[in-house]
Amino acid sequence: MIELRPFSTIGAANHGWLDAHHHFSFGGYHDPARTHWGALRVWNDDVIAANSGFPPHAHDNMEIITYVREGAISHKDSLGNQGRTGAGDVQVMSAGTGIQHAEFNLEDEDCTLFQIWIMPDRTGHPPSWGTRPFPKQGRDGQFVTLASGLPQDAEALKINTSSRVAGAFIKAGETVRYETAPVRHLYLVPATGKVRIGAVEAQARDGVAITGESAIAVTALEDSEVVLVDAA
Repeated sequence: MIELRPFSTIGAANHGWLDAHHHFSFGGYHDPARTHWGALRVWNDDVIAANSGFPPHAHDNMEIITYVREGAISHKDSLGNQGRTGAGDVQVMSAGTGIQHAEFNLEDEDCTLFQIWIMPDRTGHPPSWGTRPFPKQGRDGQFVTLASGLPQDAEALKINTSSRVAGAFIKAGETVRYETAPVRHLYLVPATGKVRIGAVEAQARDGVAITGESAIAVTALEDSEVVLVDAA
């Protein structure tokens, strides 16, 4: 099954400093048909205005992955971690037994990002945070694992769930394959460009929900930057 979820059909909330779009039920947006996709619970498409952000707030028992598309986000948490994650790079926060954090765009330009929440394999993990760069040239024409809880992905940022977050840059006319298993739940969003998966064509910021497949072929109809979650 390959299902297109057009950007125009997902939830939205504009708070002035934050223009948020929700692929799954979140906050004041609730769609009983879109509460999760396997272990994938949240995929928010956020634009955070310059010199603004989220004040300190708490999370627990959730794996939270932030993929920065444009600009940069600065993080500070109750464990003493601080860091800045720029465009194309990724940060991971395992909320575990509880963590309080703030996320601010301290730049003079908007920050555009995907925030992805995946349910952990169990509750009670110790909280943690990490970030690392993922050079774009390393993702040309292939999926590169950005964060993962799968044992074969030891080089990626660790998350406490049997899931993987991957990214790729695909030039127009090129096709990239991704091997999976029919029981898995894949969710793919082009950050930019336009792609085709099977008979489905997805524009930038559309979602594509996939299950029941042993592999997918992603063909770029335009130069495209894509992000994929492979969840249990």
